[in-house]
Amino acid sequence: MGSLAGHEAGTPSARDVITADGLGIEFYRSRRRKLSLREMALRRENTAPKETFWALKDVSFSVGPGEAVGLVGSNGGGKSTLLKMIAGVLLPDEGSVKVQGGVAPLIELTGGFLGELSARENVLLTAGLHGLDKHEISERFDDIVDFAGPQVRQGLDMPFRHFSSGMQVRLGFALITTLDEPIVLVDEVLAVGDRAFREKCYQRMEDLLSQGRTLFLVSHSEADLRRFCTRGLYLQSGRLVADGPMEDVLEQYNASSA
Repeated sequence: MGSLAGHEAGTPSARDVITADGLGIEFYRSRRRKLSLREMALRRENTAPKETFWALKDVSFSVGPGEAVGLVGSNGGGKSTLLKMIAGVLLPDEGSVKVQGGVAPLIELTGGFLGELSARENVLLTAGLHGLDKHEISERFDDIVDFAGPQVRQGLDMPFRHFSSGMQVRLGFALITTLDEPIVLVDEVLAVGDRAFREKCYQRMEDLLSQGRTLFLVSHSEADLRRFCTRGLYLQSGRLVADGPMEDVLEQYNASSA
């Protein structure tokens, strides 16, 4: 594995904000459907094998404050799963992941917004869950909505599920990147939206990095990874196979993909 100046890859220190140690999580290969009462009464326990796979296995690394880390790997390699474990959405079956400080996650487009609530209610709820009081939310509300754009403002009181995917991303990104959390997790969302909005997102990301925030970015865009990230992690079939300067990790990933 490679290393970074000032922070040797995989070597934890007291200042680290994220530390993964032998991290692993096991999933069933297919979802088990709900059984009827008759099926539950007649079936025999443990008679059928349960096929599983390790979405992540023996993953260890540490991240210092202010680092910008890009996750690369093919689809199904474990990138989004790792972000969810850092965010505390998933719990490990093996090892541990420790996070010092709060996390602002923008994962799977919406940052965890609830479809039945209005956009306005989702902003109030999510900001409150991240520790903002009513006064702080009120102070930031117009800035959040202005960043998201006029279409979002017009639909603030409609159920969030009626928003287009682009509108959902606009509001999710606007809110999550307005929070004061020191760690920001971003999963692919920069690929959604028109060019003008992407440029707004890029400027916001650069502002966050200039403030010393720690960034985890999952993206298939090498341009985005090179623009924001100095360090790369390469996940292959759930295992960490490279950890080093972003350019070197991209080179290794492209070589193995070819």
